[in-house]
Amino acid sequence: MAREQVTEIVAEMVANVLSLAVEPGDRVEAGDTVVLLESMKMEIPVLVEAPGTVRAIKVAPGDVVQEGDVLVEIVTG
Repeated sequence: MAREQVTEIVAEMVANVLSLAVEPGDRVEAGDTVVLLESMKMEIPVLVEAPGTVRAIKVAPGDVVQEGDVLVEIVTG
């Protein structure tokens, strides 16, 4: 039986959350966008690196996130 692992997708910079591309329970594949951030007038998609299922979303549109803040939790395995 494979062990379930939770991967945290974190912000790599200070930014505003523009939109969410997923909901809890959604299946995602490597390269899928989960959150769209905005920083310095640039839109920055946040991508998943491995396939899994969205367990939790920790932010909402309009939130300001700091570097290292958890955006989304993905269950793999």
